[in-house]
Amino acid sequence: MDFSIDQFRLDGKVAIVTGGGGRGNSIGRAYAVGLANAGASVVVADLNEDGAKAIAAEITAAGGRAIGVKVDVADRASTLSMAQAAQASFGGVDILVNNAALMVELGYEPVENVPLDAWNKMLDVNLTGALLCSQAVIPMMRTRGGGRIVNQSSGGAFPATSIYGVGKIALVGLTTALAKQLGKEGITCNAIAPGSVSTDAGNMLLPDDSPFLQYLDSVVAGRARGTPDELVGALMLLCSSAGAWITGQTLHVDGGWVIRP
Repeated sequence: MDFSIDQFRLDGKVAIVTGGGGRGNSIGRAYAVGLANAGASVVVADLNEDGAKAIAAEITAAGGRAIGVKVDVADRASTLSMAQAAQASFGGVDILVNNAALMVELGYEPVENVPLDAWNKMLDVNLTGALLCSQAVIPMMRTRGGGRIVNQSSGGAFPATSIYGVGKIALVGLTTALAKQLGKEGITCNAIAPGSVSTDAGNMLLPDDSPFLQYLDSVVAGRARGTPDELVGALMLLCSSAGAWITGQTLHVDGGWVIRP
């Protein structure tokens, strides 16, 4: 079959984006809007229910299909409820974007000094959360003949220099395990590893005058900082039929911060 740009369309597909209703200008919002613009019905899921519903309302006002739901990704019952909401509203799930994560909340405490409760909270949300959400929707993907799981890793995991990075490199391990085990069923699992992105949360962590941002500018091949919308193209590839033969991969979208042969 010859390639067609229509292979990037997601008409008739149902997508869940966790962390989709967080702080204002966010990657989750860009993902949810991008998926809707490609034709998918979108479940915007977030611990911040009002934020999730606001993004869903934005999508529907533009002519798309979306609902906003509250989810605690670290709670199995909550993730199952999220999946059931997708089933009830749109008939199932084809795409899961595991975007929800703690970042600003973790700070940069040296690993040797990190309290165990902070460590466990990071793992509960940033790693176990992706597992629970995946477990909640995989049965639905099977009944629909396949699916796409996209996990949000980070350039900060290559190498990990904080507990945030530790959680994100562990998420790459979950990605490869799911890819290997689900590939024959037509379910792909990949990760996106963004670099420094100009979001409300990212700007809190790395303001324009941050010494680390200045360091990045000296080592990154291209621009040191991108925008949320610049991640959406990678998501579209991994979620659409155009990327059906891609699984178990981590796609770095970072201006050339992490460069691999």
